[in-house]
Amino acid sequence: MPTSSSNRPGSAQANPEDYELLLPQGQQQEPPTPMGQEEQFIKSEYRNGDLMANYAALCASLLTLIVTWIAIFSNNPTEAGWFALHPPLQVLALFIFTYGILTLQPTSQPKTKAAGLSRHQVAMFMLGLPFITIGSFAVWYNKYSKDKAHLVSWHGVFGFICMLWLYAQVALGGGSVWFGGAAFGGGMKAKGLWKYHRLSGYILFPLFLFTVNLGGAWSGWAEKNTQPGMRFIAYSVCPAVVLASVYWRVRLSKMKFF
Repeated sequence: MPTSSSNRPGSAQANPEDYELLLPQGQQQEPPTPMGQEEQFIKSEYRNGDLMANYAALCASLLTLIVTWIAIFSNNPTEAGWFALHPPLQVLALFIFTYGILTLQPTSQPKTKAAGLSRHQVAMFMLGLPFITIGSFAVWYNKYSKDKAHLVSWHGVFGFICMLWLYAQVALGGGSVWFGGAAFGGGMKAKGLWKYHRLSGYILFPLFLFTVNLGGAWSGWAEKNTQPGMRFIAYSVCPAVVLASVYWRVRLSKMKFF
């Protein structure tokens, strides 16, 4: 579950594999295209099934989002207090995270890598992270204000682990590319950490989906506010579809562990 010539998160940026593109504004030059290799710059980056997997992941994540928001806002959310912010913000963040992963996956050329990485950081760092942080704070404060125990369910335990992991994930990803990867020594040292950020994200993402399943399919709130059939589809089937679709688009060659 992340730069630009100005080194600001969320702006147009290059993949850590392409530090040569990080030139001062106005000094970037188009590399010459070798004779007979023009086709490599217009060759599709998608494999068979990639587009279908993209739409399947987004639609499944969106369905979970819609069902959750309807369940919250059609059942007198004011009575739920701070908890009313938790489910809708968490699934909104999950939808954004899904997009953030998908938009970076198929890129293999310098220009598309830079553009994909820019979109990835906007989605993950500027949108998803604030939403999920507010949603997590809301459920914590709801328990705190009512003097209830924390981390008493598997949903709560996995959610807590995922949030700690997420902050470490953002620090690793951002530190490896922002300001030329200066936080990790810059150059090849920082570049070498990117594959671990990518691998970590592919492990963390299913944990988030599993946490959604625990909260949506098995919690008392979900049983009270959603119908069994729709609950099964939104919180069991949809997370499985999202995970399968995202994993279908994985390029193991990008991580280069061997």
